[in-house]
Amino acid sequence: MSTTTTTPPIDEARLGALVEQALGDLGSVLQAALVVVGDRLGLYRALVDGGPQTPAQLAERTGTVERNVREWLAAQAAAGYVERDDDRYSLSPEQAALFTDEDSPAFVMGGFQGMNAAAKADELLTEAMRTGRGVGWGEHHHDLFRGTERFFRPGYKANLVQSWLPALDGVVEDLAAGATVADVGCGFGASTIILGEAYPASTFVGFDSHGPSIDAAREQAAAAGLSEKVRFEVAPAKEITGSGYRLVCYFDCLHDMGDPVGALVRAREVLADDGTVLLVEPYAGDSVEENMTPVGRVFYAASSLICTPASQSQEVGLALGAQAGEARLAEVAREAGFTRVRRAAETPFNLVLELRP
Repeated sequence: MSTTTTTPPIDEARLGALVEQALGDLGSVLQAALVVVGDRLGLYRALVDGGPQTPAQLAERTGTVERNVREWLAAQAAAGYVERDDDRYSLSPEQAALFTDEDSPAFVMGGFQGMNAAAKADELLTEAMRTGRGVGWGEHHHDLFRGTERFFRPGYKANLVQSWLPALDGVVEDLAAGATVADVGCGFGASTIILGEAYPASTFVGFDSHGPSIDAAREQAAAAGLSEKVRFEVAPAKEITGSGYRLVCYFDCLHDMGDPVGALVRAREVLADDGTVLLVEPYAGDSVEENMTPVGRVFYAASSLICTPASQSQEVGLALGAQAGEARLAEVAREAGFTRVRRAAETPFNLVLELRP
């Protein structure tokens, strides 16, 4: 006996809404590249410094070609990223915060730079999804490394010293008196340098397995005048050196590691008896349904492009993903031997957990 499958009728209203959404997403993909180009050429900064300008004036100010600048400005105006009045273009204070103020929590340029770079690994990612072999952090375009630092630094600058550390039991007092701190997976060292500037009595060691990032971190520490109290070493998370750390930090990196349990085991080994682990991870609920939000949309996409393949490229390859959630992170911490795990703070973008042996 044969059976006939009936195709459900198309809901024209729903189809139209999906087409509209897809067009919006396509525009976002194209705008991401244009935003990065505008940053590289200094177009946003020139609009802030020079005030309202015609395309010809902006091109002259930035040493670019007027015809290309005119088209770029029209695209940016259509996206709502620049203001247009007749043939003069400018940035509102809000737009300037998004695209030029690297200290503002609203600064998004690093996100555009990093995600635009990650998308360039599409062929590697296609193969990674077929094989599960992953894509190593170092296999990506260098803009991902710089963009990641630019994306996360404003949030760390706004929250780390002001609210996250005070939410930990006794840590601020330790740092003020003088302590040794490890920053694991430090990348370009933004978090390490913020700590070094805030607590002159303490010393800080940043660790990362990516050599070029450590080189950049050393340069930035030197530029900040912190080379004597903030140092950086190339080392995987399971091989960090030293002992007796009062604080071991992981900023938005544990989920990228192939063996996060092993990384936390090593943290426990190098931690002082009454020391603390500060674990900062992307904000997420414990179920997929809880993460069907604008923030979850971004983090799931980033996790698909970067975080999950990065973990799969390493030994164990646990692949926590950027939306692991508090319950799964606590499970990993307890497996590593930490008996006390609590949520110390949160932002719309971060979960901040305190781990103690």
